[in-house]
Amino acid sequence: MTTSNTGTGDVDLAVREELGRLRDSIDNIDAAVVHMLAERFKATQQVGRLKAVHQLPPADPAREARQIARLRALAENAKLDPAFAEKFLNFIIAEVIRHHESIAEDTVNNRETDGH
Repeated sequence: MTTSNTGTGDVDLAVREELGRLRDSIDNIDAAVVHMLAERFKATQQVGRLKAVHQLPPADPAREARQIARLRALAENAKLDPAFAEKFLNFIIAEVIRHHESIAEDTVNNRETDGH
């Protein structure tokens, strides 16, 4: 077991190995989260372009509310703090809306310069 809390030098080899194994797992999960977010943002960029072309608003408060309620329920079922899940989704939604506004602005500017 441990003889000191000041560093890993005094930690039993089995504990260090378990810590390393757990950290490797965390690193793999973090990588998966980043890749999943990248895929999500690819899809939301397509949504943003579709909205811009059809002059739909960048935000959809009704859908956002449904998504938040859905994610809170998923979080509860997964034993994750639903308030944390909601904050996380709100952060993502804000970024998506920012992207959609930028895409809409670019689309409007292109229409004006193309004469459409």
